[in-house]
Amino acid sequence: MTDYTIGYIVGSISSTSINRRLAKALEKVAPEGVTLKEVPIKDLPFYSPDYDGDFPQVALDFKKAIEDTDAMFVVTPEYSRSIPGVLKNALDWSARPYGEASFTDKPTAVIGTSQGGIATAAGQQHLRAVLLHYNALVLGQPEGYIQSTPGLFEEDGTVTDEGTAAFLRSIIEALVTLAKRTAPAEVPAV
Repeated sequence: MTDYTIGYIVGSISSTSINRRLAKALEKVAPEGVTLKEVPIKDLPFYSPDYDGDFPQVALDFKKAIEDTDAMFVVTPEYSRSIPGVLKNALDWSARPYGEASFTDKPTAVIGTSQGGIATAAGQQHLRAVLLHYNALVLGQPEGYIQSTPGLFEEDGTVTDEGTAAFLRSIIEALVTLAKRTAPAEVPAV
């Protein structure tokens, strides 16, 4: 298998985020040949069109980190039936300046965890709408609504339930399959 680099954004900047643990769990269960790496958002300033003519370096680095991946995960908590403001801010940075959206044609999967029975389903629906507007190639299935129970993810991301670990591997494999299907054709040199 060709090596794939999958970036991930954690939509929470909380030091105790269970979604960060979920992201670490994705790293731990990734199949051979697949590397996951975080694309951090906590240092991004609030987006304003005033920056469009002169992007701060942190935003340029953020956009490049997305563009340098083969695919992306967006790991999101749900705040008030939607996505956290810090995540929306990061996504706004990724889409600017106009015509230079970093998620354009980027295979992207959405996943999240919460203690509730429907996990982050409502927030993920909003997130999918935003990503589709940015022309991301959003993975349809499987959907990643993970109900977090005490001890499901250890601090280092170890998954204590093999069924959950198998599901996480399956969503990574589905994202890699999407990346393979949508990769630009290689044109032989003449």
